[in-house]
Amino acid sequence: MAAHEHAVVAEEGRVLFDLRRAKYSLTTEYGRCTLQLWDEDRNLVRRLSAVTPRGAGAAASLRLTVLRFGQTRPGSLDILADRDRRTPSTQQVIRVRYLRTLERAVLRGSAHGRDAWGDWKLDGLRAAMDLEKSFGPAYARGSLVNGQQAWALIGVNADETQATIDGVLTVGVLWLAHCRENAAGRRLYRGLRIVLPRGMAALTASRLAWMNSDAAQWELWELDERTEELTQRDAADHGNLATRLMHAPDEAAARERFAESSAKVMQLVPDDARALIEQRVRSSAEMAFLLHGLEFARVRAGYAGQSFNRIQQITFGAGANETPLTEENSDQLRELVARLCARRQSDGSQSDVLYRTQPERWLESMLCRDVTAIDAHLDPTHAYAQVAAFAANDRGMLDLLSVDRDGRLAVIELKADDDLHLALQGLDYWVRVRWHHAQTVDPGNSAAFGLGEFQRNGYFPGVRLSSAAPKLYLVAPALRIHPATEKVLHYLSPRVEWELVALDERWRKKVKVIWRKRSSDRAT
Repeated sequence: MAAHEHAVVAEEGRVLFDLRRAKYSLTTEYGRCTLQLWDEDRNLVRRLSAVTPRGAGAAASLRLTVLRFGQTRPGSLDILADRDRRTPSTQQVIRVRYLRTLERAVLRGSAHGRDAWGDWKLDGLRAAMDLEKSFGPAYARGSLVNGQQAWALIGVNADETQATIDGVLTVGVLWLAHCRENAAGRRLYRGLRIVLPRGMAALTASRLAWMNSDAAQWELWELDERTEELTQRDAADHGNLATRLMHAPDEAAARERFAESSAKVMQLVPDDARALIEQRVRSSAEMAFLLHGLEFARVRAGYAGQSFNRIQQITFGAGANETPLTEENSDQLRELVARLCARRQSDGSQSDVLYRTQPERWLESMLCRDVTAIDAHLDPTHAYAQVAAFAANDRGMLDLLSVDRDGRLAVIELKADDDLHLALQGLDYWVRVRWHHAQTVDPGNSAAFGLGEFQRNGYFPGVRLSSAAPKLYLVAPALRIHPATEKVLHYLSPRVEWELVALDERWRKKVKVIWRKRSSDRAT
């Protein structure tokens, strides 16, 4: 890890952590080697049972055989020296080969007389880049044609990153819209047919459950690239939605527990900046210190050596530069905070890295202080940042979770820069919150919404939550909302109530909404 600055940690081909930004610890206690990795979005703890070196140089990697706590079946993690070890020419060869594989698989489906592929002819299969329309070379795109009837077709190969594979539905929606706009009455596109590598379609399946079936038909197929066999995913199989909500920490107890350590850190903060420092309780054992969303120090509770004596450790810095605070280096923290306060301010310079870094966390911190800035109907006393919810192997982190004055949950997804996938990433978090909220539903007893899933986990104390499904807010600066966002939202199910909120570009000075669009505004 020390030798490879650009190393990443991957699980089943999906990059989970970039070690330029993530933090890690490796402990050997009681004869066990335990690896913990964490960043702003997720936390992972695994016990190591074997390490196997692979390759060398830029292609070097380590295959870790790991165990999750409470499980006996081993899994694996890969630490890769570089995020993408393939050269552009190698990527191109793989993608061209996949086009041929997909074409043969589709033709084979037709030759075998399957109803789905039957008389449909493949037309114009390609993977050319078209940045103007947000089509990248990782996605194979074409049409299935039968007379005037047609399907838009999109596929992605197993050698792409998991993030690329998971992005297929966003690009697929744009491809369907493009096909319909350019059909000029010659073809009627029924909908979108998606082809994904076998075993890598779970997230897409869960998203498809919330697409508008009146706007288009949706089919999901898995391709075994070795046998070239296509298998359709059951429309009722929406992936593994079993999810676990992390308990909200007891804020008052944690602040009391960390009071002495907190005082040590705050003494090193300039007097005129103390009101700007956010002390965020991340868990019962950790509290972070942030300036406009940027974490610069933290205090953690633990045990001393092999004893049961509890200690608190203060550290500052980030990633590989995280340093325990001591009497000797306290001036370093003082200088760090002074530098942050001088450069990370609302009228700072766009060329300053401390001003530019983590803009979404900056926006999040402002809305945590006053969530009514985006909707006056939201409850300003309840806004939870970075709420963790686990689903299968993934730990999702909701930007903000709030509630309106009628007790209806609000899922708030934030973006400070252009993001093609804003709509569907927001949908992912909405689905999780809805699932947890639904655990409290008792159709025969409206009083069941007093102590439900969220209240049992310490959220919204004293609030009587509405039985209505959550509302999804998608918030970004007006000039940073990707042009594709509204097209994707058009194809979401009417069961998802959303609001797209555009902010003034000077949001660092004051959050001000300049326009908004709602799902209810859509033409029926």
